[in-house]
Amino acid sequence: MIYSTATIPVNPEGEAPLTRAQAWEGLVLKARDARLFLPPGLCTRCDVVEESATHIVREATIAGAALREIIAFEPGSKVTFFQATGPREGAIVNELFEDGAGALQLRFFCYLGLRGQAPGGPEEQAEQAQFDSDAGYKAALLSTLKRTRELLAESRI
Repeated sequence: MIYSTATIPVNPEGEAPLTRAQAWEGLVLKARDARLFLPPGLCTRCDVVEESATHIVREATIAGAALREIIAFEPGSKVTFFQATGPREGAIVNELFEDGAGALQLRFFCYLGLRGQAPGGPEEQAEQAQFDSDAGYKAALLSTLKRTRELLAESRI
């Protein structure tokens, strides 16, 4: 199994501050349309195919892989991406919280397996290394907040 986690401050020194509501809106937009947040060409399709007050279902093509995700919302705090189909199975979570000093943080964590691959095998080990690398999910958190700030500046948030 793959387990990875990363936490970053939402408002590091030198960045335009985001409120919890603005950071939350960025996370919701990312769930609804990953194309707005991923590098150009990485996500070529992202369609919400079902919607309710508590979740959405989206179908997307990311890095050439077709997937279906059930995305649950805990308003203002947590977005959980359940991998229904695609190369991975399990859950990916993005969570807003205040640390002990009251500073707003954004945490990513996941618990995943690779469909059709041996647990703990070389494919999972490579995926684990990617998730934990500087180009992994910590970078994704940083780019999510950067893009949220850009959308705010464009009055889209």
